[in-house]
Amino acid sequence: MQLKFATLILSGILILSLRTLAACQQSAPPTEPQEESAEAAPAETSTTETVVKLDSTEAKPNDYWWPESLNLEQLRDNSPVSNPLGPDFDYRAAFAKVDYAQLKKDLEAILTDSQDWWPADYGNYGPLFIRMAWHSAGTYRVSDGRGGADGGQQRFKPLNSWPDNTNLDKARRLLWPVKEKYGNSVSWADLMILSANVAMEQMGFETLGFSGGRVDDWEADLVYWGPEPEMLGSSPKRFHGGEERTVALGLGASHMGLIYVNPEGPDGNPDPVAAAYDIRSTFGNMAMNDEETVALIAGGHTFGKTHGARPMDCLGEDPAASDIEAQGFGWHNKCGKGNAEDTTTSGLEGAWTSAPVSWTHQYLSNLFNFEWSLTKSPAGAHQWEPEGDVKTVPDAHLAGKMHEPMMLTTDLSMRMDPKYEKIAKRFLENREEFEEAFAKAWFKLIHRDLGPKSRYVGPEVPDEDFSWQDPVPAVDHPLIDGGDAARLKKAILAAGVSVPDLVRTAWAAASSYRGTDMRGGANGARIRLAPQKDWAANDPETLSVVLAKLESVRAEFNESLKGNKKVSLADAIVLGGAAAIEKAAGDAGLDLSVPFAPGRTDASQEQTDVDSFSYLEPKFDGFRNYHAGEDADERGRTPSQLLVEKADLLGLTVPEMTVLVGGMRALDANAGGSKSGIFTERPGALTNDFFVNLLDMDTKWSKTGENAYEGVDRESGAQKWTATEVDLVFGSNSELRAVAEVYAYDQQKFASDFVSAWTKVMQADRFDLE
Repeated sequence: MQLKFATLILSGILILSLRTLAACQQSAPPTEPQEESAEAAPAETSTTETVVKLDSTEAKPNDYWWPESLNLEQLRDNSPVSNPLGPDFDYRAAFAKVDYAQLKKDLEAILTDSQDWWPADYGNYGPLFIRMAWHSAGTYRVSDGRGGADGGQQRFKPLNSWPDNTNLDKARRLLWPVKEKYGNSVSWADLMILSANVAMEQMGFETLGFSGGRVDDWEADLVYWGPEPEMLGSSPKRFHGGEERTVALGLGASHMGLIYVNPEGPDGNPDPVAAAYDIRSTFGNMAMNDEETVALIAGGHTFGKTHGARPMDCLGEDPAASDIEAQGFGWHNKCGKGNAEDTTTSGLEGAWTSAPVSWTHQYLSNLFNFEWSLTKSPAGAHQWEPEGDVKTVPDAHLAGKMHEPMMLTTDLSMRMDPKYEKIAKRFLENREEFEEAFAKAWFKLIHRDLGPKSRYVGPEVPDEDFSWQDPVPAVDHPLIDGGDAARLKKAILAAGVSVPDLVRTAWAAASSYRGTDMRGGANGARIRLAPQKDWAANDPETLSVVLAKLESVRAEFNESLKGNKKVSLADAIVLGGAAAIEKAAGDAGLDLSVPFAPGRTDASQEQTDVDSFSYLEPKFDGFRNYHAGEDADERGRTPSQLLVEKADLLGLTVPEMTVLVGGMRALDANAGGSKSGIFTERPGALTNDFFVNLLDMDTKWSKTGENAYEGVDRESGAQKWTATEVDLVFGSNSELRAVAEVYAYDQQKFASDFVSAWTKVMQADRFDLE
């Protein structure tokens, strides 16, 4: 079941290159992609370590000298200054104006226009495009929402040079004429995905639909892809132990540089049963259940073939390591023609069916109708062949030449693992059910990181709602106006809920948002539903009291409104936070207004996938000074590093992170009422006391325990404050201290910037306001 690199893309699943695997002390290549000739294993040269080597002529970054210092670059990547289109360009609006039918025709024309520099397998580039799209979307991981097709990151290092993406550079070059024609109106991110849908349809499969709206990035994301220093490495740190090993939640693939798993089996061991553990773990980390996994593998491997016609050492450097005259091309094949019947990608060789560029049900019938024997590809990779003389597969390039179908070790997992086998047999016996399952799983794969359905654009958006889209009800009533909001704020403040509790509740609701896959946020008021109402960081007991009071105020307020106007609990929660901040500002001698935009609605428990939302639970939130101890992070990052991670997920800048921490401490909004970092004699007032007292040289700090510090008066030795690492980093880190100094001497700017950053978080999921 070669997972097509774990996700087995319809055309040959990625497959670790034999030679790459060997370089990583693994015996066999990983999963190769199923489509036409796209596998994934690169040449030996691609297995070199990725350690940066600096010579005396190069400027050395600060972390070269001080590797343990806090790195803030996460909050500065994909800067607007890198975008040549400028900040005012509205891509979704541009895509909506495209002649979509003509765009699909242009893509379909490319499919069968074989180029001499990279001939199409079976005269059709469809499987290659499927693999490209699969590997673009398949990097998604549910734990932090990173990866996925949005942004078109496959164009950049490291993804454009991953072993599993071998020869996908050719697929993108084949699409250049279409990209050139439509320019800024069709992003690379959308084009790579849409090309696969067009390919499937041209080959006879009916897809569920497509949404545009993926905005191109202009530089590589800074993403943790694993602990290994070399491509195709598979460190024990990547896995949880046990008989059924699982990939750590924060990662997706089983090897560095793969999309999913090694198609030859765990660490090159051709054991289909053991391979099923890796498959279930990696697909699960990418938000796919068993049924979706079987559908994707069986459907994806219906198309195309794997490529291992020549030894892996025939391949040259990956694109990132190739010479300048290669112009971004990599993996030059020096053996034979270097392409066509001599193509090598993953090291695995062959097709699953006798009609690799047509939609059939042969994958499942071949899987169960034949008995399979272990063999090796011409490149030396472990794969399986049917017993007997079964030459039913035409050669992809040589007329009249026939081959046997083949299976990967990961394909056989679909037959040997009891849970997968049950599903696969059901699909074999119920073809329409299989096709529907594949269509839905494919649609989910390519849209998982695109956010809620309200962000979808284009004429092929399906009507059906899916739980993984985190649906919320549409607004079906007139919204409250400014005068109504002012009255409601007074009612909330009169309800007996404290400023800190109102702030904590609004923050807990809105800060569940993560910009990586646009999930979470205040809209839907899911903080009142399972699982969010029970998250430890939200202090469930206090939260339930606050929500009950807000609901009571809201119900009474709605009864008083005229003209069918209503306010949702989601809006009331956010407005409660705004009311509390305005009161806190007044208590600090400031007069300011917190922006508020009504229009949120309240989701139901039935609209909320509890298991899926559990991944959003905060195990760390430095803004609330919350840290779950040893359970906070599998990677062992420090509290200050986790604060930067949280800020990055929220899409915050360094100044926004800084001012929010200072403001939350002033408002006494720590989780559980902790007093660490509350550097003020006026808790609950919106002062800049956190920064003033943090930078006060009359205070001497010492460590008192794990993530615990005490600040005492330098002269008397009397305790003044307690703090965590997250608090003190704003005084110890030189870059953060520079920002903290501004807020220490400018109270008005502090308050104004705090409100702006707060509003940004409160409205992060309000895509209707864009």
